[in-house]
Amino acid sequence: MGTRWTHPGFSLLVILYYGQFLARFRIVGDANLAVPYNETEAKRFLNYYEQTANTVLKEFVEATWNYVTNITKPNREEMLQKELERSQFMKYFSTRAHLFNITQIQDPTVKRMLSKLKEIGKAALPYEELWEYNKLVAYMETAYSLAEVCLDEGPCMILEPDLEEVMATSRDHRELLWAWEGWRDSVGRQLRPIFWRCVELSNKAAQLNGYKDMGQLWRAKYESDTLEQDLEQIYQELQPLYLNLHAYVRRALYRHYGPELISLQGPIPAHLLGDMWAQSWNNILDMVLPFPKKPLVDITHMMKRQHWRSEKMFEEADKFFTSLGMLSVPPDFWKKSMLERPTDGRSVECQTSAWDFYTGNDFRVKKCTEVTLEDMLSVFHQMGHIQYFMQYQNLSVIFREGANPAFEEAVGAMVTLSASSHRHLFSTGLINLQQQDSEEEVNYLMGMALEKIAFIPFSYLMDLFRWRVFDGTIDKNIYNQEWWNLRLKYQGLCAPVPRTEDDFDPAAKFHVAANVPYTRYFVSTVLQFQLHEALCNASGYVGPLHQCDIYSSKIAGRILGNALKLGSSKPWPEVLKELTGQSTISTSAIMTYFKPLLNWLVVENVRQGEILGWPDYTCFFSERGTNKVALLGLQMKPDQVTFLLWILLGVNFVMFLALLGLAYRLYFLERWSGDQDVLIFSTLPYTYFLGVRMEPRQAARRQWILLGIFLILLLSTISLTIWISTHNRKMSSQMRAD
Repeated sequence: MGTRWTHPGFSLLVILYYGQFLARFRIVGDANLAVPYNETEAKRFLNYYEQTANTVLKEFVEATWNYVTNITKPNREEMLQKELERSQFMKYFSTRAHLFNITQIQDPTVKRMLSKLKEIGKAALPYEELWEYNKLVAYMETAYSLAEVCLDEGPCMILEPDLEEVMATSRDHRELLWAWEGWRDSVGRQLRPIFWRCVELSNKAAQLNGYKDMGQLWRAKYESDTLEQDLEQIYQELQPLYLNLHAYVRRALYRHYGPELISLQGPIPAHLLGDMWAQSWNNILDMVLPFPKKPLVDITHMMKRQHWRSEKMFEEADKFFTSLGMLSVPPDFWKKSMLERPTDGRSVECQTSAWDFYTGNDFRVKKCTEVTLEDMLSVFHQMGHIQYFMQYQNLSVIFREGANPAFEEAVGAMVTLSASSHRHLFSTGLINLQQQDSEEEVNYLMGMALEKIAFIPFSYLMDLFRWRVFDGTIDKNIYNQEWWNLRLKYQGLCAPVPRTEDDFDPAAKFHVAANVPYTRYFVSTVLQFQLHEALCNASGYVGPLHQCDIYSSKIAGRILGNALKLGSSKPWPEVLKELTGQSTISTSAIMTYFKPLLNWLVVENVRQGEILGWPDYTCFFSERGTNKVALLGLQMKPDQVTFLLWILLGVNFVMFLALLGLAYRLYFLERWSGDQDVLIFSTLPYTYFLGVRMEPRQAARRQWILLGIFLILLLSTISLTIWISTHNRKMSSQMRAD
């Protein structure tokens, strides 16, 4: 299956060259007796890997970048080719790394490098299946990136920024439902049949790496035998924050949408929270603000008023890191990054990401930046990734990654806690008042909680779902059912319309479509506050944690930089201890940060008599909002119904003309026979009508009756078609007006 190599790429020539050295490593019965597999040879082996890996990885990353910034078939084929070469390269060195008996190695660094080199993920697959896997994932990513939702009479909308803007700003539940359902119908349904095959191949790759399934391989990245229990404990410790926030937000939505959509004891419909995935609720802050008379400054408005551009947002982030005494991005960063959506007609993947090209000085960000506060904080986050890349550049390529998958995310997110603080925004001139009173602080913390606390259960269940898919606990026939069961259990959310197993709503999120693990985001949500607290303390700051800004603290910068320089060369608990003095992830800092808000929420929820949780599992489905019509016992979208009705109209019209012609013939014969003593019909002994034998006159009478019936059907179909078309125009006009 797929395309085979027609000629070896440069990467493969490199392997063949160094293969002359590696060929003398041969598998023997007793590794302890194999002289070539000693520690000295291991160091030589790793040195050869180091000399070749940078070239291979650079070629792969460049091909991938070319594809995601210009989605074309030739670029996709080139990316798949380079991915195959990279995988073959990794498999080649991984196979030989297994020849070394790690228990005989004394140097802990050499031992750790060999252990990491042994695990190669999907690259362990046989060639044909690796090619198939890569094509499946590339197809799913492309389908996600190019998906659109179209108005019945109007333009089509892409996810970013169009549909995201609708979800963020609209307060009409019908329009929100249109965007929410349309995105899932556009993406999820087409990816469902592909996803299961991707699961099969992922599990096979994991087994070839020595794991029972891909979920276990993903968890192994955290080097903890108790990861699942640790994550559950973190989730439980943060439950009081989430449950109080959920109850408060539910009450606010109830005031706006009423009892037809919101039950005060039930889950919240997932389309009403200001975000396509209901993972972040900060876009509905205006609806839930604790003290409406003291609204927060509209930072986005101020940025636009001050003529901020996307490049200025990146410059501010770079300036933040240099104020800490850390590194500035190289000049090529500004030339080679994609900081805005291209205007030259290219199709691109807008999923924000940071890139290391393995050259030591080529780092880029891919982002379709909009001038908003949300995007500015996202820019700071991505520049945190870039800073990590630059800090660990002197390490072996094997160690050029975060201490664990969550560390890279936490570093960028930690910086946004300072960048979004009232103190920092004042220093940049985006707000005018230097101090906040207690009510303004609660409002500020509510905005942060809608982003950070609302995200906790979503980021947890994303991989819970896939772990259970990988280990077979969730069968492929109940994917969607179990997805919504988890969202109900952990988030207290429900689908706003009935969902079936024809749908595949998990794939509405990029990380599912791209088969990217998500636990890193759950862990980093807690870890960022732990790092923030440690660096605030190191900088000498004294006061509420949510007011701290480490900008220009060289001490904080030195501590952070020293930890980032370690990459993954040491186990992450050691890196964490160097940063914070603790070797385990703790929820203490995040609870301290939000303590003023939690105290206020508890008092307010008690005053309102709120019930924490969602004992009533019922979700109110709004049939008015579905914009669907029943026809022939099926629920269809209006445009589908209109199309079907036009077909029926055409069929009815043709049959009507045929019957009209036959009726005219019968009428002519009857008139022609007139007053004759012997009628024409009487000369015929019998005839057939619809397969039934009968007298000719009886057949003629039934023909007239059938003609009348088809005339009624024709008129009814015309009326129904006109009504549906008018209904569609009204719905489209209303959405555009809203």
